[in-house]
Amino acid sequence: MHISIILSTYNNPEWLKKVLWGYENQTYSDFDIVIADDGSDNETKSFIENYSTSSKLEIQHYWHPDNGFQKCKILNIATMEARGEYLIFTDGDCIPLPDFVETHAQHAEPKYFISGGYCKLPMELSKRINREDIDTGRAFNAKWLKQQGLKSFSSRLKLACSPPWDKLADTLTTTKPSWNGCNASTWKAAILEVNGHNETMQYGGEDREMGERLLNLGFTSKQLRHRALLIHLDHARGYIDQEQLNKNMAIRQQTVQDKITWSPDGILKQDQRP
Repeated sequence: MHISIILSTYNNPEWLKKVLWGYENQTYSDFDIVIADDGSDNETKSFIENYSTSSKLEIQHYWHPDNGFQKCKILNIATMEARGEYLIFTDGDCIPLPDFVETHAQHAEPKYFISGGYCKLPMELSKRINREDIDTGRAFNAKWLKQQGLKSFSSRLKLACSPPWDKLADTLTTTKPSWNGCNASTWKAAILEVNGHNETMQYGGEDREMGERLLNLGFTSKQLRHRALLIHLDHARGYIDQEQLNKNMAIRQQTVQDKITWSPDGILKQDQRP
């Protein structure tokens, strides 16, 4: 099964580089990278072009002009261009564990989407992690991260859970397996069936709304928050806007209440609906 990793980014090539190092070390090889770039400047473009020339990874880069937070729009473009029959959605500040893609592939099933987990690092530790840390795997070791200053017990617990305890932890957790844009996956055909992301939504639950449409379509969410893991590098969130958060929540509530399965503001617009 060929998989496309749809990886969103915006003006952070230093973090993106660390993420791509993580994909160089995957145990599953039948995948490509589709970078969905929400208007980064030329530094990111130059980095991707230079990195692609020396990397074994197959990388496609899709960009649109910076017009504020328009992540949903560029994600829809990347979705349409993706070659994989199965899509993993993640972000350019999330370093995958070596078995990340393989775990998603092993648990892919018709009429399911996967909800993975992440371990968030503080800024200082995010900056210190280097290629050797990623290549050797110590960047994903709970004990090593604790020694480096990671205080979050829940993050260290996720990393410390090995089979069969990771599966048991996923069974026992009270956290609902929702579609979270930094770590979720399903079939490309399913994303097209719900018409992708709603492009009127900006930051705040915009990814979960698409997952709610998948649930309305009859999909089931699968909990892998302790098994399909990422290391989430820290970053500022200056784009958060309370008015937009309220608008997004209203859209999500309507999606759930009216059991909406197709967004009129997604890949296709209302007058293009088949």
